[in-house]
Amino acid sequence: MHRHVLALALVAAIAATACSTRSDSVAEAPPAAAHDAQPDSIVVSGTRARAEQARSAALHQRHAAMPAALVAMPAPPAPPPYYAQPANTERYAERQDNPVRRTSEQPVSTFSIDVDTGSYSNVRRMLRFGNRPPPDAVRAEEFINYFDYGHPGPDSLDTPFRATTELAPAPWDARRHLLMIGIKGYDVPRAELPPANLVFLIDTSGSMNAPDKLPLLKRAFAELTGQLRAQDRVSIVVYAGSAGLVLPPTPGDRKDEILAALERLEAGGSTNGGDGIQLAYAMARRAYMDGGVNRVLLATDGDFNVGTIDGGSLEALVADQRSSGIALTTLGFGQGNYNDHLAERLADAGDGNHAYIDTLQEARKVLVEEMSSTLLTIAQDVKIQIEFNPALVSEYRLIGYENRLLAREEFANDRVDAGDIGAGHEVTALYEIALASSGAGQLPALRYGQPAQAAASATAGEFAHLRLRYKRPGETQSRLIETPVTRAHLRAQPGESMRFAATVAAFADALRGGRHLGQWDWAEIAGNAKQALGDDPWQLRAEFAGLVEDAARMVAGSEPAQPDPPPVAP
Repeated sequence: MHRHVLALALVAAIAATACSTRSDSVAEAPPAAAHDAQPDSIVVSGTRARAEQARSAALHQRHAAMPAALVAMPAPPAPPPYYAQPANTERYAERQDNPVRRTSEQPVSTFSIDVDTGSYSNVRRMLRFGNRPPPDAVRAEEFINYFDYGHPGPDSLDTPFRATTELAPAPWDARRHLLMIGIKGYDVPRAELPPANLVFLIDTSGSMNAPDKLPLLKRAFAELTGQLRAQDRVSIVVYAGSAGLVLPPTPGDRKDEILAALERLEAGGSTNGGDGIQLAYAMARRAYMDGGVNRVLLATDGDFNVGTIDGGSLEALVADQRSSGIALTTLGFGQGNYNDHLAERLADAGDGNHAYIDTLQEARKVLVEEMSSTLLTIAQDVKIQIEFNPALVSEYRLIGYENRLLAREEFANDRVDAGDIGAGHEVTALYEIALASSGAGQLPALRYGQPAQAAASATAGEFAHLRLRYKRPGETQSRLIETPVTRAHLRAQPGESMRFAATVAAFADALRGGRHLGQWDWAEIAGNAKQALGDDPWQLRAEFAGLVEDAARMVAGSEPAQPDPPPVAP
């Protein structure tokens, strides 16, 4: 092998020497010789020929003594290989399920709404590739809120959202009940959306060089680019070892320029997310639009490894910008080193939302179909507080939202940050409750506990009282909405939407170990998933039913189906 390389190098070196000699010979040849020779020929003779022979021999000996590495001719640059993750280093925040609460001891439950969906699409990616999701990757509220349930919305933007409730027996235990709270934001027509000032903050580090990372990311942003208008502005900031500006604020109708800038991006280097975030906010401030949508879209696998890498410091950096009117959305990509924990925390700190994109179809769902709710915020710092009547409800458990819980006194504290609602967005929350005297309680009776006091006659028919606080964008003082949950909301059987939401919640619980499923097993979950498909224009519910079957086979240890991995693009 080395001899072959050496021979090639020697031939190249002799050829180079001959070219040099050829020049010297042309300069020194007498006029007659030059005239007699053919136009394309060089004649070397006499003492010069012998000198060249000696020189070639010396050159041959010198090259024979040189290491092959020094002789080998440089190969033309090849495209960098796709990044290969040496080990799975994905990171998820540890969480414990919300416990069952005794109403007589803690009648009030308070939490911030959540509009993220990244947990569901990320777990879907794992199941499609035949991998068992770690329990901490499963966030029940993000599973539930991935789907629409047809909650009714408000009639005008004067009240930016409407809250509805439904109470019915839990499908896994008819002795217990589910309370579903649905919130629907006012749906602003796309033609009426205000101008958008968007900064694409794109991770171009070496770890992004994989088909489901930077290539998919570029196509995802190309889908969003297709929706932009002349009044919109787009900037592109990238970061690897350092941050850089690829595209200054550019009108949205100059799509060729935006797409060309995206297409030029290549992955390489380490990941300095802190510098990238700072530059992105600087560009957002430069093109800031009063009364418009101002948002940074951070697309990354979250593997920050140089510069500011501490999650708390990055979170504080983003939180400092919250009051500037510039929100932050995080879009997760890839597998093997995906930092779900950090992506979710940054979105929370930046008054934005978090999604995970595993296919081009998901990119279209998040950045095209749901663009209005993703970008345009119509209500900020939305908090839910529900007070259960201990005369009618003995126990309750909030399903999911573990990292969104608030202290009781934080509900009315307008300095406490909470989740936002976008135009047309739905938010769904489920409580599992045990009615008094139903025999469905899970907590043992207290030896010294006092019996619950009967509710006053004015509230005897109320199971609970729902309160919501929110701020209009730009306001600092919150507004209050109140509505009771009465016997009029009680149904003998759950409606189709509640039944499907309960099935999704059960699926999430089963993936986390199945501690709250009562008599249900995987077969029950799969059966209900198929029976509650309802109106499914995008086949998302049908896809969910297939995922339940895949997970059931995986947990049972049977041979799972082995479809081809989902394509990055159709």
